[in-house]
Amino acid sequence: MAATASAAAPAAPAEPAPLAGGRLALLTVGLALGTFMEVLDTSIANVAVPTISGSLGVSTSEGTWVISSYSVASAIAVPLTGWLARRVGEVRLFTLSVVLFTIASAACGFAQNFESLIAFRLLQGLVSGPMVPLSQTILMRSYPPEKRGLALGLWAMTVIVAPIFGPVMGGWITDNYTWPWIFYINLPIGLFSGACAYFLLRGRETKTTKQRIDAIGLALLVIGVSCLQMVLDLGKDRDWFNSSFIVGLAITAVVSIAFLLVWELTEKEPIVDLTLFKDRNFALGVLIIAGGFMAFFGSVVIFPLWLQTVMGYTPGLAGLATAPVGFLALILSPLIGRNIHRLNVRLVASFAFVVFAFVSFWNSTFTLDVPFNHVIWPRLVQGIGVACFFVPMTTITLSSMSDERLASASGLSNFFRTLSGAIGTAISTTYWENDAIYHHAVLSESVNVYSQNTNAYRDALSSLGVAGQSVTAQLNEIVTQQGFMMATNDFFRISCVGFIFLAALVWITKPKKGAAASMGH
Repeated sequence: MAATASAAAPAAPAEPAPLAGGRLALLTVGLALGTFMEVLDTSIANVAVPTISGSLGVSTSEGTWVISSYSVASAIAVPLTGWLARRVGEVRLFTLSVVLFTIASAACGFAQNFESLIAFRLLQGLVSGPMVPLSQTILMRSYPPEKRGLALGLWAMTVIVAPIFGPVMGGWITDNYTWPWIFYINLPIGLFSGACAYFLLRGRETKTTKQRIDAIGLALLVIGVSCLQMVLDLGKDRDWFNSSFIVGLAITAVVSIAFLLVWELTEKEPIVDLTLFKDRNFALGVLIIAGGFMAFFGSVVIFPLWLQTVMGYTPGLAGLATAPVGFLALILSPLIGRNIHRLNVRLVASFAFVVFAFVSFWNSTFTLDVPFNHVIWPRLVQGIGVACFFVPMTTITLSSMSDERLASASGLSNFFRTLSGAIGTAISTTYWENDAIYHHAVLSESVNVYSQNTNAYRDALSSLGVAGQSVTAQLNEIVTQQGFMMATNDFFRISCVGFIFLAALVWITKPKKGAAASMGH
């Protein structure tokens, strides 16, 4: 009887065999391009804000909602990835997200007024949330176990390099075409990525479950995350907590997120699985990745700002100076991913932070007369750190996750990664500008009629025919430049210390010996 019952029991569905050959290569390209497209859109519109604002007849400060609306909507959607994937299926959800993202991109380009553009950017951000974490999990499921490290390395290339090239591409497109083309370029990429997912992944859908909607958790998540993201996006322009609007948003964010944490930890079917943080490697991995991205993206923002506002570089030249970081990252990421099971992941990740610290210290030695060829070398070396950082840290973070929790873990990890980038940008730009004001005030005390250097400079300007208020303006410009240069050096020194701390923190994690980018156990 027992044998008969056992024989009659339906067999568990077998895991689909990994892809191989041309199908695997095509899927890799398709998923990578989909990821690149989504991450690119987080930064490609930044340099086009003045152009968009002028074209649609709004102020530049209002125009920043083109960026804020997308980032707020995306921040809300990313942590929902695991819950949505369990309801819909990972393949179906990714394909649907790519198609809707492509349609929303076209709608952004066709927008005839500012209000419709913001509405379509909100839609674009909402549907983009699952794309990055699901491209990671789907790609790893499609590779043989021994090559999943390579899959993770290929995926990491697009996530890291896209935000670096976003402003460069956005500036070039805006200068040479019209601003809608920063959205139109998504159409062929999105159609290709969606087609690859649909045709190559048929029959490989993950198991779905009928979970009820955690309406209270969803409402708290939307309110808390959107208010927090708006604080980060708008705080600097509104003088942070001197603005009652920012204070109101911050209080709402803190209260909503506090209630969200309590609710989700007691809810039977939470919309965000916070129990993932009970896993030591996941909790520490998310913390270290967040800290690393906070410091890294702070430098990604400050470096081109310094080049353009202090050194007088054009946007194009600043882009060329920034771009070398991607070269070695593109070359080394697949190599490290392919051999990750042979490497000590903690040692590789710690080495990455040491490289970041070294490059930050190198940047802190720059002066106002540093030549272009000296500017690009640290960025080239930084690419080594980029390649050694993301793949090992993601391996550590997800190494203990079971298959059914991988989408949730990837979504939550990516949420904190993107949020930390926003926090790093807000903190670094505010610190940089305030520190420059401080140095300007200190240096101005030495510019007076009793200073021998000041009088010598005045005499030199007079010999060139500069007199009166023009002399004062020239002196103020020099002091301002020097103040920003000193603030830039201070910022990179602080970053150096932060990276050294993270290099030590990596050793608290406990990945298994020979840990690879596994799909769980």
